[in-house]
Amino acid sequence: MKLKTIIFLLFFGMAWNASAERTYIKDYYPNGQLKSEGWLHYETKTDYWYFYHPNGKLASKGSFRNNEKHGYWYFYSANGLLIKEGHFIFGSAENWWIFYEIGTKNSSKIQFRDNKKNGYGLRYKKNKLIKAEKYVNNRKEGEWTSVLAFKRDNPDVKFR
Repeated sequence: MKLKTIIFLLFFGMAWNASAERTYIKDYYPNGQLKSEGWLHYETKTDYWYFYHPNGKLASKGSFRNNEKHGYWYFYSANGLLIKEGHFIFGSAENWWIFYEIGTKNSSKIQFRDNKKNGYGLRYKKNKLIKAEKYVNNRKEGEWTSVLAFKRDNPDVKFR
């Protein structure tokens, strides 16, 4: 019986200590409007966070790992419209990102590596592909306005 009590107290103590390490915090602008909210593990941002514009509209949302943006993030204009979304890996923009032109059906999908445009960019107008681009370290190295020309110059590229 004593062994069960000791084991119970050990598990209870560990659970209590783990919950004390993590806290949900909210930060406010001087005008009292919510500025951000999310989880801290001790003093380090972790898990899901929300950030707000001074007018109260959502500015961005996504996860942190060890105080760095990590995972998929969304960013919004001050009037609440989605302007971009994409992947972070420990604070660095990586993989495909989508950028939206507010008030249009125009968008761009661009590959990132090491927080820079590296790879291909696809430009859409009214949801139709109109241009492909190639980037190396944020510099445009090529551009194609014809799918046939792109495939001819890049026969090994597959986007699926």
